[in-house]
Amino acid sequence: MDDTDRAIINTLQRGFPVTDSPYRGVAQRLGLNEADLIERLARLLDAKVLTRFGPLFQAERMGGAYTLAAMSVPDADFETVAALVNAHAEVAHNYRRDHRYNMWFVLATETEPEIEQAIARIERETGHQVLNLPKLREYFVGLELRA
Repeated sequence: MDDTDRAIINTLQRGFPVTDSPYRGVAQRLGLNEADLIERLARLLDAKVLTRFGPLFQAERMGGAYTLAAMSVPDADFETVAALVNAHAEVAHNYRRDHRYNMWFVLATETEPEIEQAIARIERETGHQVLNLPKLREYFVGLELRA
């Protein structure tokens, strides 16, 4: 990672323009051309310097619903249950945790009642209870990690 890569990371943490040519605008601010910026981002992602580059949507602001869910799954059944859970289109991502509740996943649906329906299907299919952990309050942290 060179000084230009660091400048890209530091700049993009402060926002990405919503324009017809967002990469071009960022590249110009950094003194680069658009193709170079895109190539550098791809390289940073391929090298796992960046794990993700993309938008974060707030489902409820778009009329949808989401919740954090957790399950306690025996280690011997974990992979089988994970495959069943992950087969649901409503499951955004699923993580294994070192905790009594060792499977944590996010459910995202178009409506609030669909959250409960998805939970009921997952419980029926897996034989394990799902702990529903809806957001009660949201906090904006504004974390920026300077490269």
